[in-house]
Amino acid sequence: MWRKLGQFIYHKRLILLTALLFMTVFMGYHASKVKLSYEFVRAIPTDNPKYIAFQEFRKKYGEDGNLMVLGVQTEQFFDASFFNKYKTLHHELKKLNAVEEVISIVSAVNLVKNYETEKLEAKNIFENIGTGQQAIDSGKNVFLNLPFYQNRIYNLKSNAWLMGVKINNEVMNSKDRAAVVSSISKLANEFSFDTQTQVYKSGLPLIRTEMATRIADEMKWFLLASALLCAIILLLFFRSLSSMLLSLAVVSIGVVWSLGTMHLLGYNITLLTALIPPLVVVIGIPNCIYFLNKYHTSYNQTGDKNAALILMVEKMGIVTLFCNLTAAIGFAVFALTKSAILQEFGVVAGINIMALFFISLIIIPAVLAYLPKPKSRHTKYLHNANLHRWLDRLERWSLNHRRLIFVTTVVIMLISITGMTQLKSVGYIVDDIPKTDKLYTDLKFFEHHFSGVMPLEILVNTHKKYGVSRNLNNLERIDSLTQYMQTISAIGKPLSIVDGLKFAKQAFFEGDSLYYSMPSEFDLPGLSKYLTMRKDSTAAKNSFAKIVSSFMDEDKMEARISVNMQDVGSLRLPQIIDSIQKRSDQLFAKDKYDVQFTGTSITFLEGSRFIINGLKESILWAFLFIAICMFYLFRSWRILITSLIPNVIPLIITAGVMGWTGVPLKPSTVLIFSVALGIAIDITIRFLVNYKQELRNYNNNIEKTVIQTIHSTGISIIYTSMVLIVGFVIFCFSGFGGTQSLGWLTSLTLITATLTNLVLLPAILIGFGKDKQ
Repeated sequence: MWRKLGQFIYHKRLILLTALLFMTVFMGYHASKVKLSYEFVRAIPTDNPKYIAFQEFRKKYGEDGNLMVLGVQTEQFFDASFFNKYKTLHHELKKLNAVEEVISIVSAVNLVKNYETEKLEAKNIFENIGTGQQAIDSGKNVFLNLPFYQNRIYNLKSNAWLMGVKINNEVMNSKDRAAVVSSISKLANEFSFDTQTQVYKSGLPLIRTEMATRIADEMKWFLLASALLCAIILLLFFRSLSSMLLSLAVVSIGVVWSLGTMHLLGYNITLLTALIPPLVVVIGIPNCIYFLNKYHTSYNQTGDKNAALILMVEKMGIVTLFCNLTAAIGFAVFALTKSAILQEFGVVAGINIMALFFISLIIIPAVLAYLPKPKSRHTKYLHNANLHRWLDRLERWSLNHRRLIFVTTVVIMLISITGMTQLKSVGYIVDDIPKTDKLYTDLKFFEHHFSGVMPLEILVNTHKKYGVSRNLNNLERIDSLTQYMQTISAIGKPLSIVDGLKFAKQAFFEGDSLYYSMPSEFDLPGLSKYLTMRKDSTAAKNSFAKIVSSFMDEDKMEARISVNMQDVGSLRLPQIIDSIQKRSDQLFAKDKYDVQFTGTSITFLEGSRFIINGLKESILWAFLFIAICMFYLFRSWRILITSLIPNVIPLIITAGVMGWTGVPLKPSTVLIFSVALGIAIDITIRFLVNYKQELRNYNNNIEKTVIQTIHSTGISIIYTSMVLIVGFVIFCFSGFGGTQSLGWLTSLTLITATLTNLVLLPAILIGFGKDKQ
């Protein structure tokens, strides 16, 4: 079959190349239209209760992650020169398109009791005062007497001040977000330069935008770097410019097809799918090496270029097919998970790794048919003296030191398994950002002074109309829950309807801050008439009224408690949530109330859990499907088990190294195991297919067949392993910690897989195959 296919490709090469060209142009058109992903919560299945609850929350109360925060720390905040520039910054930010609101001391209001109307009027403290020092000091005295704002927009103990910039929801999930965030950052930087004061920037809009931009930049850099390194290695191996350009053409087409596939399937570029184009380069080059190596070997044997091309397809077609199939399985199993972001990665990677096989199967023999015969310098690598000396050593180890190999393997395995017990599973929202990065250090500024910027929302449903606004007991329970939350160091000062009532009570008692507390049943009769605001009144339109109204639903049945918290990670976050849950269960009986936790922090936790669990499952699926492929290929249970051993061991060693070095299990690192398994098994297939093909030629003499296989496949295995390892090492230079881990850990796995396949696998075949002779 494969010989006939080789003859067909040779004779129909012009038609096949033309068809491939048109297909590539079509995919290139779609590749040019692929966009960056600006969605944040895509790790959770759409039918997940946490996802549904979050979407309902967003419909009712709006986006919780659309606030970009700016922070300054200075003892001269109320000096006229500084404060007026801060005020100007506030107004300039408010003028920006897509900025809905700016929250800072400049927009702070005070509630004042109006005896004539018997209403509380919200008056801006600083908006209409003069720019002189005396006017600012007057406003300062009023403002600092309002506990409502303390530790929300300022921290007096550390002289830290916060400004929140609320961005339009629709813009947040579009490409226009980058321009808005850039404009905000530009104004902040100009203010920083003008006042000689550092401005700290954070919030989910900035974090998400920075991540998306860096993903796009890194994808381009990795593509260029991987292509360049692979080109250099190919040129060193084959000493042929045409072979190098041919190989680069194969992977370049593969990259175009991968991006085109994303657009055709309606996917955008995410942190995961951005890895696919560089992976296509890294995985596609071994295809080229396998084919070219066999072509050169066959040409040396036959001296006929056309016969060598057909023989290349005949012998390497099945090998390359199963190498790509197992690699594709290692990626495609992610499509079986419930996480949308992993499903997209699995589908696109699986499809395009298989597409690489057909691209290389058509282009390489078809183009080589038009090129001149290989010269002696092009095949010189087949007789590399240094490599052959190493292959001779491998032969001696397999023949004479099998017991040492087995004992060493067992010892390493025991050490690795011990390391595996040290593995921890933890992830952070900004987990992949280096600790020295400004994005990370600025986030820590807000965590230190304001307990973080990650949104957490708690909804208390009383199941009764006006169950919040007209029930003092329920309000007191909400107050008790918020007070408990304030005792948790990782959580900022909560904001709810009770804070509005405390603010109102202070105003009712002539602005005395001692009365900033929950109104009692004796306070409510006199206070209630002052709280009524007409919908068309000026007071009802001010920022304070908007804040208060956004913390209850229309029927006043449900109360919202909003809080910002630190990025504590997926390990500590459940503990904090459980702690709050226990307190809420004490306050709100489950048969009468429904207390729900939602917000970006909750969806992140749920998303991390889904990704990690999904990746664990994907490893099992990968093992199962790869085992089926191996059994179909070799039709032998003994060979199947033998083939899996040298590939399981590298995964265990990598997991052990992760445990000993403190690298946690998280979405970006669990990915390593399925990817590495799918790629590393290629080496085993290459070795065992040759072993099976040559076994009959050596009258089923296992020892001689293994020795011949080491020498005939060792060079191409070492070359392809070097390309793969170098290709993944590139990821070590990423700006994301997870991608760095993917780089060095996958490289480690491939190094150990190369050793186990060239040292342990031959020892197993000889040691456990003698009885069969």
